[in-house]
Parts: sequence; structure tokens; C-alpha cells
Amino acid sequence: MEDCLAKKMEITVSEAEKRTGRNAMNMQETYTAYLIETRAVESQSEGQCAPVDSLWRRYSEFELLRNYLSVTYPHIVVPPLPEKRADFVWHKLSADNMDPDFVERRRIGLENFLLRVASHPVLCQDKVFYSFLTQEGGWKEMVNETGFQLKADSRLKALNATFRVKNPDKRFTELKHYSDELQSVISHLLRVRARVADRLYGVYKVHGNYGRVFSEWSAIEKEMGDGLQSAGHHMDVYAASIDDILEEEEHYADQLKEYLFYAEALRAVCRKHELMQYDLEMAAQDLTSKKQQCEELATGTVRTFSLKGMTSKLFGQETPEQREAKIKILEEQIQEGEEQLKSKNLEGRDFVKSAWADIERFKEQKNHDLKEALISYAVMQISMCKKGIQVWTNAKECFSKM
Repeated sequence: MEDCLAKKMEITVSEAEKRTGRNAMNMQETYTAYLIETRAVESQSEGQCAPVDSLWRRYSEFELLRNYLSVTYPHIVVPPLPEKRADFVWHKLSADNMDPDFVERRRIGLENFLLRVASHPVLCQDKVFYSFLTQEGGWKEMVNETGFQLKADSRLKALNATFRVKNPDKRFTELKHYSDELQSVISHLLRVRARVADRLYGVYKVHGNYGRVFSEWSAIEKEMGDGLQSAGHHMDVYAASIDDILEEEEHYADQLKEYLFYAEALRAVCRKHELMQYDLEMAAQDLTSKKQQCEELATGTVRTFSLKGMTSKLFGQETPEQREAKIKILEEQIQEGEEQLKSKNLEGRDFVKSAWADIERFKEQKNHDLKEALISYAVMQISMCKKGIQVWTNAKECFSKM
């Protein structure tokens, strides 16, 4: 971790800017660009003020970067991006992806994504990622030149592997179930939180009504007027604090959403392992079939029914020369198949070793982050309750002085 990029470079996404341009279809579109600023840490430690490098990136470029990382490092739980459009929102919050509050939260999420990658022991060393931070022009061409899109597995192939793998690894099967359950639990938690935020908003706004009523009442009372006016003021201040509280609520929701999307990143690693296991089993099956064909040709006996066997019975047996030529070809194919199977077995073992090491790293990070998020949420709720008690204590004093 000492060599990770996050230790050598300060990375921030400092601004978000609404822009208008033309897309690939030459149609006008409105989009948001984000300013990435980087500064070398070494120069600052030597007492010098390091210059800040900056460049603008669109959300789609962040998506391209993450797709590249996911394909290039299939054994790694690649950090997720923040949501493109708001989900699990309470009804007073805008779901518009151009809403300033949503754009600000996404800016923070994109910065978090870059810091996650920069802190990862493997991903931080990737040259394409470093160029994403430092090279504005020609970066997309650099990514496409890696040919990562050709390595991407099709969804159909992944689905086929899921249903046809005969000997799945129990650890990855359990991890897949865990990621499904984690996503389900966090989704439910986010829905509950949205309902709580909605009711909280209503409670605070009702206190605003208290403030208005007390102020109106104070206008017609001589002896009680000052006390009612003061109590109304406390209620108004309390009602106005809802905006800051809901901002904290949304920050907590974004922390949960990151792990909602991390669940999909876990499943992606499991799917890649299924694909590798499927390819291994298909290679082993093909090798067994060729060995059987070679044995049948050498002994002149057919163990299993085949169209080829029926044809030879109807139209005569092959000549010894033809049989020898076929045996030779099969022997070469068997040798290639054995080498390929050995290579796939070795690749699979390396994948499992690397993937499991990264999964363990992810679990430690998850446990720490979610623990901190839940504690912060509890502290926030306690603080809100204390403010409510204090407001009514102040109101009680105001009423007592009337």
C-alpha cells in the first residue's frame, strides 16, 4: 500500500459544469463535465508548492475507464461508480440527473471512485488509469488501442456458463449468494431510509407551522405576546434546520448505495470464474472425446453410436492408410488439447488465488466502511433528537415566563 498512487498524488474532483455539445449522432445534448485536479505529494513534503494539473471528464468517460478496468482485471472487485440517475429517493427530492444537488453528490461519488482505484494495490499501477488523471487529449484512443472490448465476455456466454458448469467452486457459489443477499438487504434499507426522511421532513415542516401560529397568536396577546413570539422563533429555527439534516441523510444513503453497487462487482468476479470453469470443462470434454476417437480408430471398435460409425458400415471401412492419417491428426490434437488443458488449469488456479486475496481485502474494507456509516447515522439521529428536546425545553421556558 506504500506504493499506491493515492500516497503519491492528491486527487480531487473539484467542480461540476453543465455543458452543451453534439454527440456521436451529431445531435445536440446537455451533459455535465467534471474537473479532475491532481497534485504531486512529494513536492509538498519538501516544502515546495506543487503545481495543480487539471482536466475535464464526462461521466461516460468514467464509465469507459471502469469497463476497461473490469475487463482487464477480472479477478478484482472493481470499485463502482455513483449512480447515473437517482434511485431510492424520498418524494421531495428531485430525481433529475441535472439537479444541482444530485450533480454535487455525484461529483463526490466520482471523487470517491478515483480515490478507491488510486488506493487499490493493483489498479493504482495501471497506465490507462494514470493517463485518465493526467492526459486529456487522446485518452479514449489509448483505451481503445488496448483492445479490451474484444476480451469482454458476452452476456449469452456468461448465462450459458452459469447453467452448464458441472463442478462449480463452492466458495464462489456462496459468494454469489452473499452478494445477492447483500444487495437485497441494502435495497430494503435504502427504501426504509427514504420513508424515514420523508416523515422527518413532514415533522420539521409541522414545527414551522407551530412557529407561524405562535407568531400570529402573539400579535393579539399583550401579556403572553413575548413568550409566544420567542417560542415561535425557536420553532422556526428548528424547522429551517431540516435542509442540513437531509443533506447528511443523503450522504449516508450514498455510502449505502456504493455497497449496493459493489454487490454487482462481486457477482462479476463470480461470473468470470464460472466462465473459466466452463471453458476448462469444455476443453476436458473435448480432449476425452478425441482420445476415445483415437482409441476406436486404433482398435477398430466403436464404443458409442455415431453417424460416422453407421456410414462406415454402409459404405465400407476406411483403408489402413486413411486410418493412420486420422490417428496421426488426432494424436497431434490430443497433445495440443493436453497442453491447453494444463494451461487452463494453471490459469484457473492463479485466478482463484488472486481473486480470493482481493475478495478478502474487499471484505475488510466493507466491514470498516459500513460500520462507520451506521455509527455516523446513529449519532446523527441522536443529535437530531437532542435538538428536538432542546427546542421544546426552550419553548417550555418561554411559556413559563408568560
